[in-house]
Amino acid sequence: MKSYDVAIVGAGILGLAHAYAAARRGQRVVVLERDAQANGASIRNFGFVTVTGQEAGDCWEMARRARRVWGELCAQARIPILQEGLVVAARLEESLPVLDAFLAGPMGEGCRRIGHAEAAAMIPALRPEAVRAALFSPHEVRVESREAIPRLAAFLAERLGVDFKWRTAVQAVETGRLWTSAGEIAAARIVVCPGDDFSSLFADRLQAYNLTRCKLHMLRLEPQRPVRFQTALMSDQGLGRYLGYADLPEATPLKARLDREFAALRANGVHLIVTQSADGSLVVGDSHHYAPTPDPFAPEAVDRLILDEFEAVLDLEGWSVRERWVGTYASAKDSWRLTDRPMDGVRIVIVTAGCGASTAFGIGEETIAALLD
Repeated sequence: MKSYDVAIVGAGILGLAHAYAAARRGQRVVVLERDAQANGASIRNFGFVTVTGQEAGDCWEMARRARRVWGELCAQARIPILQEGLVVAARLEESLPVLDAFLAGPMGEGCRRIGHAEAAAMIPALRPEAVRAALFSPHEVRVESREAIPRLAAFLAERLGVDFKWRTAVQAVETGRLWTSAGEIAAARIVVCPGDDFSSLFADRLQAYNLTRCKLHMLRLEPQRPVRFQTALMSDQGLGRYLGYADLPEATPLKARLDREFAALRANGVHLIVTQSADGSLVVGDSHHYAPTPDPFAPEAVDRLILDEFEAVLDLEGWSVRERWVGTYASAKDSWRLTDRPMDGVRIVIVTAGCGASTAFGIGEETIAALLD
């Protein structure tokens, strides 16, 4: 029976972040993944590492730390950074006090308010009427998730000596040992990162957290003519949803107007994010529907809501849909993450919001430090 210092269950971004944190501290690490490759929320997203707009407190702090780690790792693992920065375009009068209040607070550090001309220099397709004002943040980076996650796993294996056991289901865990479909493995410390699988391991522990799942719609659009997006893009809907903005007192009138005039978008959890891939295509989303077991269907009406907001903000002179997909992730009403200690030397770690890529490396460092120190 092979022995390790640290075993990680799950090869999504949160599991890889824990593996990276442990390997950097000289630990012998194994990652166990039931699928042949990461196939869940970690690759079904924008690849948008977001700092600005994250919930105040440790979520924002974790995002700031994770952003720095992403910068280091992208260079080492040869993961291309496709975009840097964020423009939040505000076309509603009620959005302007939200921008100003955010910029006046500590989370607005390094950000600034800009007008249409400066925003359009970064995103030329912006409609003038869609930018009464805009928030510019320099902090964000964007990678192609479906490529970045495999490259990160390869880097951990080749450069840091992390063992990966793919197609290996973990059936049971106790202090110092795991039972898997490939046999027993010994590990002094174990971190379980199950994503939105709440039943395979420690179901009794996880039941206490009242977890559910969030389903989201995303699309890849092909512009008819070449366009350039220097930064990622969001709109007023994001100001009413991302808690770093939406929790501000100044956001109350904006949320009331969004509820009145954009009721269908709000009911379907739609807010606009647009990022650009290396081939010029645009990744666009998304929506949010919650259920213990989300159905697998993607109604066209929800995609249309996303695309209506897209067209209200951007003028691309034509585009076509190249891909559509849905993703799911863990969600909880009262917390954006959880760390549970079911037994000595074992931790369960789940991000219960859609910010895993933005915070995982900070969480991984925290967990591994607590286990080792």
